[in-house]
Amino acid sequence: MPKPEVLILSPNRPDQMAQLDTLYTLHRLDLAKDPAALLAEVAPRIRAVVTTGGRGITAAEIAALPALEIVATSSVGTDAIDLAACKARGIAVTNTPDVLTDDVADMALGLILMTRRRLVDGHAYVASGDWAQKGPFPLTSALKGKKVGILGLGRIGQAIADRCLPFGLQIGYTARSAKANDFQFFETPEALASWSDIFVAATPGGADTKHLVSAKVIEAIGPNGTFINIARGSVVDEAALIDALKGGRLGSAGLDVFASEPKADPALTQLPNVSLSPHHASGTVETRDAMAQLVVDNLAAHFAGAALLTPVL
Repeated sequence: MPKPEVLILSPNRPDQMAQLDTLYTLHRLDLAKDPAALLAEVAPRIRAVVTTGGRGITAAEIAALPALEIVATSSVGTDAIDLAACKARGIAVTNTPDVLTDDVADMALGLILMTRRRLVDGHAYVASGDWAQKGPFPLTSALKGKKVGILGLGRIGQAIADRCLPFGLQIGYTARSAKANDFQFFETPEALASWSDIFVAATPGGADTKHLVSAKVIEAIGPNGTFINIARGSVVDEAALIDALKGGRLGSAGLDVFASEPKADPALTQLPNVSLSPHHASGTVETRDAMAQLVVDNLAAHFAGAALLTPVL
């Protein structure tokens, strides 16, 4: 039996790529000098696509693959995948939830510490010699007793809350509905923002959540408040965020995601009250290997006629 043919839009981790290469005939669109020519040659035979949340797959690309059966993405987010086009064709879609929850929640806590305790500024203050020349570093803000509002209390939001509690932080949240917990529930993002000292976006991306962190929400967080984003750049009105940070109407921001990745807006990145990370919340060897393995295992399940491990469609 010939091996199923798989189109690689974005590469997997080395060990998992080796597994895929053993099991399937791979076509590396990600490495092709002439992608259009490669696609024209192999498109009729492609039964599976491997991609990532950043690369996704478009409706036009799906239409060009008449034999496509499954799209496996090494990401939780599927907003760059045209799910409607997949659903219309009966194409399965899998993602990689759960395995990255802890690392992303850790990053949220890291960004809270970076912004509220000014860890990056403190490093620069020592490294530059300013400590010796100018004296003690300015005082920062304690975490204990502060209010953390979490926008989206799914797997990652809950993990962030779990990490906040040992720091003595109070937890509030908003979601589609109230959960069975002891945290304070708010009906709207604006109400949650007004209550919060630290407002964390932990909601999925996509059209349904675009600019959910609106100008009104940002203003409600306030001049002493902090906005943390480990969700998607699309979740926040970035122009309003920049304006509020420049004008002192928002105290600080810690961001792992941006509207125009990887070229983040210089108007944002050059602000002194922003701490930045290059969309790297899940960027550990252990987590990326686990995500890559889920891609391999989902494809194996599909071609064996078994239930998919983590189906989206």
